[in-house]
Amino acid sequence: MTIVIINVKALLFSRAKIPQRFSSMRISKEKAAENRDRILKSASRLMRERGISGVGVDALTEAAGMTHGSLYSQFGSKERLVEEAVADAIASKVQELREGTTLGDYVSQYLSAEHRDDPGRGCPFAALCCEIRYQSNGAREHFTAGVKGVVAWLSSRVGKGSKQKRREDQALATLSSLVGALVLARAVNDPKLSDDILRATRIGLGH
Repeated sequence: MTIVIINVKALLFSRAKIPQRFSSMRISKEKAAENRDRILKSASRLMRERGISGVGVDALTEAAGMTHGSLYSQFGSKERLVEEAVADAIASKVQELREGTTLGDYVSQYLSAEHRDDPGRGCPFAALCCEIRYQSNGAREHFTAGVKGVVAWLSSRVGKGSKQKRREDQALATLSSLVGALVLARAVNDPKLSDDILRATRIGLGH
């Protein structure tokens, strides 16, 4: 009889613990998702600031406050992290292109000194275009999809009344001018020349 009572108590105790165990699992999954997002955001920012090749695993884990093990358990490899960080950087910038954003607003912000001087939060096309060709197919696919998305957005705001092909061509030329000007303005070490590049491109684009 005593053995039966003990077993029943053990069973009841075990059942009582089940919700707590499930709760711990749920918290663990939420924490893992937070860690993953933290690594992605840190990688996205650092790659735009320093370049893909200029950011090692040590810098990524330090910026995210994580360990090497956490990084590899989440992504498996730096290559996979680069792919997802490129996608994250592009997605975050595309979200800023709201319905009410005008072409003039976009050009003025893009070719501003503030954007030039803050690559970590800026356009991933200008920050990564010189390196992306050397990355994995996955990273290049995310980059290409992002370019197509922004071109589509621009084509809806340029050449009103023109045929679709004409608008797409104008959008491609606009994006190429913006990215090229920003890359060049960041590359030169003459502040006045850098400002002039941004100013002249704004004028050339009619803004």
